[in-house]
Amino acid sequence: MLVTAACGGGKHAAPKPGPTTTTTAPPTTSTTAGFPAGASPLTALPAPPGTAGRPALVVKIDNAPKARPQSGLNQADIVIEEKVEDGVTRFFAIFQGQDASPVGPVRSARTTDITLVTPLNHPLFAYSGTNATFQQLVNKAPLVDVGYNAVPAEYRRDGGRPAPYNLFSTTPALFRHAPAGAAPPPPPFTYRAAGQPSAGTPVTHLHIEFKGAHVTTVVDYQWDAAAGVWRRSQDGGPHMDSANQQVAPKNVVVAFVEYVDTGQRDQSNTPVPEGKVIGSGPAWVFTDGKLVVGTWSKADAAAVTTYTDATGSRIPLTPGQTWLELPPPNSASNS
Repeated sequence: MLVTAACGGGKHAAPKPGPTTTTTAPPTTSTTAGFPAGASPLTALPAPPGTAGRPALVVKIDNAPKARPQSGLNQADIVIEEKVEDGVTRFFAIFQGQDASPVGPVRSARTTDITLVTPLNHPLFAYSGTNATFQQLVNKAPLVDVGYNAVPAEYRRDGGRPAPYNLFSTTPALFRHAPAGAAPPPPPFTYRAAGQPSAGTPVTHLHIEFKGAHVTTVVDYQWDAAAGVWRRSQDGGPHMDSANQQVAPKNVVVAFVEYVDTGQRDQSNTPVPEGKVIGSGPAWVFTDGKLVVGTWSKADAAAVTTYTDATGSRIPLTPGQTWLELPPPNSASNS
């Protein structure tokens, strides 16, 4: 598999791609090295009371136009945006340090999720069904099923929205199903210590297009220096949540990945893709108003993905929320 990133008129071109592999040696440096004591593992911020020992909770949240605005995106510690059918995207929102009431709209699982969920130390996994083939994979995956079919009493329909874009839950209700002995996930990123300066090239804008045959989801991030966040827009307007707050993470990480046809079709007979997130490829890390061009690497499904710069060193993020974008090749630019 070849993974590339295009510079569509942007300031930085992606590094020359190389073939990805599933036999990459795991990194020798611990992901937790230097991690601040008492911090939430997914943000490096001080852990709110009662959350330090919680497992991760993943909620699959829809991003089709009829599913907007969503609830809970600003409370998630990490949000991963993955391509689903055509050019529509879906969110893999990870909660551990904060709660969201409500959260949703909750939608179905995809095969990409299995590889994303595996490093999170048996997280709770909230979703609303999937096809029979994918359900078998979910059943075998190292997770705790808190989907609609497993715990239907924890979900409700919003009568003001059309189905299937109206299924919601709350993270406190879902966290109640954590089994005895459930433990937090390992930190997926490295973070800058207090007072440590950031590295990279100053940039202010990131543009991504998840292209499809009939639909294209257009995503933009604009650096807000005064607030120290990357303000997100999509399809030409600010991305606002159901509380009318714009999505604005501290960090945006872009890992360019190939998508392959799973052979499955959705209800409209559109091919269902899978993101190939095992191997390695170009990565762009946006933090503190700067860009570091580097490489993502994941040796196998259980490995925590690493993001390294040109010297092979881990790229540190700013403590706080991170959005991880998984666009296909030739789909992003920055300036």
